[in-house]
Formats: sequence, C-alpha cells, structure tokens
Amino acid sequence: MALNIVLFEPEIPNNTGNIGRLALASGSKLHLVKPFGFELSDRRLKRAGLDYWQYLDVAMYDSVEEFFSIHHDKTFAFFSSHGRKSHWEIPFEKNLFLIFGKESVGLSKDIIERNKNQLYKIPLLSNHVRSLNLANAVGIVVYEGLRQLNNEQFL
Repeated sequence: MALNIVLFEPEIPNNTGNIGRLALASGSKLHLVKPFGFELSDRRLKRAGLDYWQYLDVAMYDSVEEFFSIHHDKTFAFFSSHGRKSHWEIPFEKNLFLIFGKESVGLSKDIIERNKNQLYKIPLLSNHVRSLNLANAVGIVVYEGLRQLNNEQFL
C-alpha cells in the first residue's frame, strides 16, 4: 500500500465515490471518518465508485477522536487553504496519512492549529477560486506522492 487517504466528515457522496475509485487505482487505503453527509448506500456514492467499491480497502471511524486514538503514532500531512507550504514540499513516505477536511469548511480550526507544521495547500493561480473540488485535490496530492515515491507498479 502506497498511501492512506483520510476524509474527515465527507459531505458529498459523489466526491467520496470518486476518491474511493482513486484509492483503489493508486493502491491506497481509504479512511472515512464520521459523521457523513450521506448514507453509504447512497446511489450517487455507488455510481461514482462504480462497481469497484467491493475491492476497496476502506476503514471507517465513528469520530475524529477515534481516528487519532488508533493512528496516534503515524505520520500525517494535513490539507487546507490555510497551509503555508505547498503539497510539493511534503516529505512523502510509504503509508503517509493524507488528511482532508469536509467539503463545506475543510479541517477544523483546532486541527489546523495543532498541526501547523504538517499543514499543506495546493497552490491556486487565480484569485477567483477559493478552493478545489475535494476529489480533484485528493487526486493531485496522491499522484504527486506516487511520483515522488517512484512507485514501481506504475512504471
């Protein structure tokens, strides 16, 4: 497994389905942290993930606190438009946990404050765009990580 994709409180089923497909395609594990803004049986989630969902390596957690209590000893990279470092500066390593907040508000202020040294952003080249779609952001970061790790399965 190359990377861990973590979604804190995802709200849009289509994004989660697309990210699930991306996780499978990239050899990553998907971690979903409740509460969700949809039901896992939502047809939009299934449509976006197509029929791949059954093959996906996915873990679910009842809360952010549960996630951190289980993975407290892991290495994290957090993503926010408030980050000062670019995603190109991430010291990627196998099994790195890539943590993304919910679509409407991102990561909580508390998480951002506690993890400033591991907080990254994807540069936006237009002042007219506040943020990227979550599924697009995850794709950008995951494939940059695979590139930096020189993932042999893609060569």
